[in-house]
Amino acid sequence: MGEAQLGGLAGIAYGGDYTPEQWPEEVWGRDVELMRDAGVNLVSLGMFNWALLEPAPGVYTFEWLDRVLELLHGAGIRVDLGTPSAAPPPWFARHHPGARLVDRAGHTLGQGGRQSFCPSSPEYAAAAANIADRLGRRYGDHPALALWHVHNEFAGVNAHCYCGTCGAAFRAWLRARHGDLATLNAAWGTAFWGQRYGDWEEIEPPRVAPTAVNPAQQLDYLRFCSDTHLANYRRERDVLRGHSPGVPITTNFMIANCKWLDYWKWAGEVDIVANDHYLASERTDRHVELAMCADLTRSLAGGAPWLLMEHSTSAVNWQPRNIAKRPGELARNSMAHVARGADGVMFFQWRASRFGAEKFHSAMLPQAGTGTRIWREVTDLGARLAGLGELRGTRVAADVAVVWDWEAWWALELEWRPSVDVTFRERVEAYYARLWEAHLTVDFVHPEAALGRYPLVVVPSLYLTTAAAAKNLDAYVSGGGTLVVSYFSGVVDANDAVPDGAYPGALRDLLGITVEEFLPLRDGERVSLSDGSSADVWAEDVHLAGASAVVSYVDGPAPGSPAVTRHERGRGAAWYVSTRLSDTDLGRLLARVCADAGLAAADLPAAVELVRRPPFAVAINHGTEPAEVRGTTVPAGEILVYREEA
Repeated sequence: MGEAQLGGLAGIAYGGDYTPEQWPEEVWGRDVELMRDAGVNLVSLGMFNWALLEPAPGVYTFEWLDRVLELLHGAGIRVDLGTPSAAPPPWFARHHPGARLVDRAGHTLGQGGRQSFCPSSPEYAAAAANIADRLGRRYGDHPALALWHVHNEFAGVNAHCYCGTCGAAFRAWLRARHGDLATLNAAWGTAFWGQRYGDWEEIEPPRVAPTAVNPAQQLDYLRFCSDTHLANYRRERDVLRGHSPGVPITTNFMIANCKWLDYWKWAGEVDIVANDHYLASERTDRHVELAMCADLTRSLAGGAPWLLMEHSTSAVNWQPRNIAKRPGELARNSMAHVARGADGVMFFQWRASRFGAEKFHSAMLPQAGTGTRIWREVTDLGARLAGLGELRGTRVAADVAVVWDWEAWWALELEWRPSVDVTFRERVEAYYARLWEAHLTVDFVHPEAALGRYPLVVVPSLYLTTAAAAKNLDAYVSGGGTLVVSYFSGVVDANDAVPDGAYPGALRDLLGITVEEFLPLRDGERVSLSDGSSADVWAEDVHLAGASAVVSYVDGPAPGSPAVTRHERGRGAAWYVSTRLSDTDLGRLLARVCADAGLAAADLPAAVELVRRPPFAVAINHGTEPAEVRGTTVPAGEILVYREEA
């Protein structure tokens, strides 16, 4: 995210969502004065203004937005200008009732919120493109414009629609993907349960049915939905590009909360990768989950700097219990994102709302005003970031790669898998947390990405493994890499079909094992292993086919069988972990794997997060006691940014 991309910003971007339409115009001037006091240099504007900009079809009222932009420009504050397509105005639903969202049970959903439209609706597509065009024509060369922001949180609440329009669009998508019905029938395995299709019109969206719907059909529908949202983004982006060829265009991803978009596909379509992140506030390890999402966002950007488009100064409004952040947590959260590659720190929202669904969401300027702790922390952070301009443009140095694949996530969590306790993020987070505790910085990678620069690649969950992914992982190990794979990976292909032969299918030869049977454990059941480790949830009947047993089961359903294996292949080694080790035991095992890969453990206090953006490093002390970092004392809860020695 270079200076040319966000013109007019020489340092770290800082600000938040600004909603002047919620306030009398006489408040706007005071807002801008306070923004300058806080160090704000960029605001997001206009994401929910469609009803104000086009109060009736073909009637436009841009004058109020003109005044806001001029006010911000006069104060030297740049604008991330949004298209309002996430919230069509009430007149749109009245004029186009067929564009309403339909859930999987066939219920037509009501209005009164946001994203209450069918993503496949041609009427929506035309109206959204039109308002984007109007904005582009009016503001495409405005001197305050730093960035275009298409929509807001695609698929946030309308990830899937099951209406007839979506059904027709799905059939067209299937024709493009499979070509003909014979190929589709083979891919979907429609010989099972007599589901063979003889005409394209027989295919419906996978609506609620008396029993489980064909998983291959469901998987393709999830792909179709992700692609449909991406097409909506591209449409608006291309309209804006015609009016502002030199202005970057993005949309805000939701790495933490959106399961349903394949962001590997999306990442190449935005000029700047941007993410919204909100703490899972009741988690005791929430700072580790934050680090994971920041690393994933940077990885989607290909290692380039990215933009934290939204996070919160304190509590949010939509979790079961919206826990306020404690003193200093605002700065630690923000700087953790910066440490892991963000060149901008933005909040939702600038001024706390007095009405609507998000009135209890925290803000840079709280309901209680400038005499508050939050305001003081906001202005302190602005001053800190203003002094870190040299960080901008630097790249994070990573130690380890972790494989992440959205399609594997979707496929794993469809119905009728061997255990409801086996979930994608649980395994990814378990492995990531142990790497975080070892002070190793992670790049996330697609399973078919280039891996050669990493001494260690971790595969926590890859139930769906394509032939290309298996070949890629095999080449990595054969070329000298160290790989560790967790259970229930390599099980099915891209169509959720089990390959011929024993499990784990596409990874069987690479791992040097066969699995004759999956042995999920009962709720609360535990097994013991030969090295003293304890495990739960899952076990397997593993047989060696070239690999060596590192640890074996002592009891449970497979006593004496290998539990952890290591297979030398080419110049490298592939480890396999067939059960869910306790956190402590998984950490001990990963220490062995890291040593096998030649990765040295960092000598740092357990509570310290240290990330390098050469020539700088950022240390964050999440503990309650002072910590020594490279000869410097970092007080509890504080942050140290320093230049590394040459």
